[in-house]
Amino acid sequence: MTLPFFPIWFVDIFGSITMIILSFLCLSVVLELKRSDPYNVIWTYLLWLCFGLAAFAISRSAGHILKQQLLFSEREFIWDSIRPFSGAINTLTFVFVASVTLFFERIWKIHQQVLKDKQDLQSAHEKLFYLNQNLEDLVAKRTESLAASESKYRRIFEVSKDMILVSKKDGLIVDMNPAGYKMLGYNESEFLGKKKYFQNVFAKDANWTIIQKTLEKMGFISSFEIELKRKDDSRIHCLLSGSLDRDSSETENTIHFLVKDIEQRKLIENQMAQTDKLASLGQLSAGIAHGINNPLGIILGYTQLLIRDEDVENEKYADLKIIEKHAKSCRSVVEDLLNFARSSQTEKEAISIHEAMDEVLNFIQHHSELYNIEIEKDYDTNIPPLLLDEKKIKQALMNLIMNAKHAVGKSGTIRLSTAYNRSTSQVTIKIADTGCGIEKKNISRIFDPFFTTKPTGEGTGLGLSVSYGIIKNHGGNISVESEPGKGTTFSVVLTAASRNLGG
Repeated sequence: MTLPFFPIWFVDIFGSITMIILSFLCLSVVLELKRSDPYNVIWTYLLWLCFGLAAFAISRSAGHILKQQLLFSEREFIWDSIRPFSGAINTLTFVFVASVTLFFERIWKIHQQVLKDKQDLQSAHEKLFYLNQNLEDLVAKRTESLAASESKYRRIFEVSKDMILVSKKDGLIVDMNPAGYKMLGYNESEFLGKKKYFQNVFAKDANWTIIQKTLEKMGFISSFEIELKRKDDSRIHCLLSGSLDRDSSETENTIHFLVKDIEQRKLIENQMAQTDKLASLGQLSAGIAHGINNPLGIILGYTQLLIRDEDVENEKYADLKIIEKHAKSCRSVVEDLLNFARSSQTEKEAISIHEAMDEVLNFIQHHSELYNIEIEKDYDTNIPPLLLDEKKIKQALMNLIMNAKHAVGKSGTIRLSTAYNRSTSQVTIKIADTGCGIEKKNISRIFDPFFTTKPTGEGTGLGLSVSYGIIKNHGGNISVESEPGKGTTFSVVLTAASRNLGG
């Protein structure tokens, strides 16, 4: 069965014409879209796609119409000649459409990246615009914040009672707070504009080496005990902590130090150790004294009995007197031992400390050679009567003044002074001399029983120990400051109107 030719011809011709019309309609629509948004990549892609489809529609439709005309006029041989060219053109248009599609995928990725970059750029632009518009406010706020922070830490720096010091790694001092200058005994003006090194105020150079090595290894050092030299060359015990400060490039530029004065703590520790030591020695001394006292009494008693039966002119009498003399001397030492060891009840009464000091001084002046020794007095007239055991306090003062007398020798100055602190109700008594002074190594032993620097036979070494015990039994404190070749000062601190202190 053969289909009628006309329907096929009609459909082919009509379809080809319709295809051309539709492709050009699509092309015109895309052109309008492209004109409205020239940089839209989708419209660009569709435009090229429509160009390809229009070219394909023209190529195919023209070929089909020509084919039908040639077949209708019975010239098939002509169509057979040009058909390969028509097919090639159709193939090329399809290749073009496919190429546009494949190329678009790459273009689309680039377009998306461009859009992202555009958004990022827009965001950066908006941020930059905001910063530009608000830069002054932001700078002002940041400056205010930094100023507040600087003020806060500067206040801490200024009012801290501990030394805060900033130095370079080599120890060059960059900054130091007022407490640091006060601790070292300097004025700030003595440091300004001058190169001062922290290690120069160390009593021991080895301590600075240890600190440097620890900081290099650990980056910090904590509670390291050191001694610092003050301007007057005195020493002060301190606890040092510090840390390395690194800048943004991790370069170690400066060291921040915090130095705490522990001189008072060391003093209390030494006093407690001294008290414990004296308590132990007191128990030992009491045992020794009691063990010696009885046989010594028998020796002295029988010696005195024998003396009564001997003629004064007899040689034996002289020998017995020598025995009596040395026995009495031994008894005096034993009594000192017992006084040191015995914590007897103190019988307190209100007395004038100045009268007690003057009576002791008068007694010494009558019984010792003080002709070439100058006595200076500086009494605080505001001192109220003190509740003291008069006999014992005079004994303590006697020992201290006699110690000063032995220190100055045949000439020099002994200065007696008192001061009253109303806020603490404390009375300070100072007995100073211009004698030979005490070597530093002996300061810690000065109140030890039997410790003396005098030649053998010139002292028992118990005087200062007894004075120490008496002052402690009165609830007071006794301390000593000395510089070899310049003199010594003993300071006694007692509390006024303290009926509950002591025995």
